[in-house]
Amino acid sequence: MQAHSPRRRSLIFAGLACALCALALPASAQADASVAYRIDTIAQGLAHPWSLATLPDGSLLVTERAGRLRVIERDAGGRMQLRTTPVTGVPPVYASGQSGLFDVLIDPGFADNRLVYLSFAHGDSAANHLRVVRARFERGALQDVRVIFSSRPAKTHDQHFGARMALLDDGTLVIGIGDGNLERIDAQKLNTHLGKTVRIGRDGSVPADNPFVGRAGALPEIYSLGHRNPQGMVSLPGQRVLYAHEHGSKGGDELNRVVPGANYGWPITTGGVDYTGARITPWRTYPGITPPLVEWTPSIAPAGMAHYDGALFPAWRGSLFVAALKEKSVRRVPMKEGVPGSQEILFTELNERMRDVRSGPDGALYLLTDAPNGRVLRVRPR
Repeated sequence: MQAHSPRRRSLIFAGLACALCALALPASAQADASVAYRIDTIAQGLAHPWSLATLPDGSLLVTERAGRLRVIERDAGGRMQLRTTPVTGVPPVYASGQSGLFDVLIDPGFADNRLVYLSFAHGDSAANHLRVVRARFERGALQDVRVIFSSRPAKTHDQHFGARMALLDDGTLVIGIGDGNLERIDAQKLNTHLGKTVRIGRDGSVPADNPFVGRAGALPEIYSLGHRNPQGMVSLPGQRVLYAHEHGSKGGDELNRVVPGANYGWPITTGGVDYTGARITPWRTYPGITPPLVEWTPSIAPAGMAHYDGALFPAWRGSLFVAALKEKSVRRVPMKEGVPGSQEILFTELNERMRDVRSGPDGALYLLTDAPNGRVLRVRPR
């Protein structure tokens, strides 16, 4: 065997150690260095922005959790500018703790009907609901505001509202609702909307083919059950696929493919424990429970989610992008035939809590940072 000097041996061992460290890193931590991007600030000074939607003319609608809906539009020079005056006509919002104004969604026929959908906390600390309204957006104002859904029954406190929305291929609206963080087992009961996804028509009607229609004691809007606190939802156009993710407790954050009538386990199964460290359940799996596609333990606190199919980043096409609050990142989850691949952790250089991520019609990614002075960011190739 060839002998090496002490210095050479130390260099060899150091090289081996670095190689082993790289091997030990989870696949989710390996960034794709072949994708070069730049991040530009589109708007700032937003108070805990929560959701983002793009209008046909390229303007952006952004919700602020305190109850304001803002517009970002192009000025005469083509630059994006935050309109000083918030949109008027937004209904009163219960803003406290985790409650407030949440998601904004654009109707597929917006160019003709000008319809938008908002989800928000309605009521007060003694009795509140997750509410969804439909309204026409005209000249900086919401008009003809109509309530199309209010969760039942009323609950107390200001936690676990869920509130993300998605439109299915058949034109119906799906809404994720949290368990309220009071009685966990409510997520398993069919006489309450807590801990469920619900499916309604865009006019608030109940589709006749919902899975629990006609079942005694079941609320007919329920689409799936066993959710803790859904925070991201994506429907893939033309594929009849709905993905949603949710917060676990201490660990056990999940990405699920949501199918009608399925039970996703909370609180019967979870990969997390209580915040005190106490066990919530002895089961990670259980008969009749649909397991998650992905589990994040330790928790990353997933927030918004987008499916990317744009032209600017070919290497990212077909991926889900998951904003993460606690991890201060965006997770890229490549999907192939419904199976998640090795994840990539992106944008940690910003060191900011990420509340939402959206894929724009221009092929860029748009990010919302969760802060009293939150920002709207645009990610494009460098």
